[in-house]
Amino acid sequence: MSQYFIYHNPRCSKSRQTLALLQENQIETEQILYLENPPTVDTLSDLCEALGITPSQLLRKGETEYRELSLGNETLGDTEVLKAMQQHPRLIERPIVVRRDGKKVRAVLGRPPENVIDLIK
Repeated sequence: MSQYFIYHNPRCSKSRQTLALLQENQIETEQILYLENPPTVDTLSDLCEALGITPSQLLRKGETEYRELSLGNETLGDTEVLKAMQQHPRLIERPIVVRRDGKKVRAVLGRPPENVIDLIK
């Protein structure tokens, strides 16, 4: 049986739309309010692996913290980027939907929300 998780920000329209799409398809989803309970560096690393992207690709580049922390600096390593996201969770692109089937983990970014369709089929 599959388990679904959404790294969710209720104030984000894409996050709300993605959650609604999951609910319309009767997918029970555990909501992780990542702004209140930021994921660990290890969890963020695992999410990047499941998404098939680098930590830098998971950054929200329009956030003030992105500029203040000079996260566009290409000499930064993955660990520094992951730590910045853990300390400043607004930097994490959202929503992230995760599907666990036993040990198999897949994930997608809900931008656009329709990205989750392939994950739930």
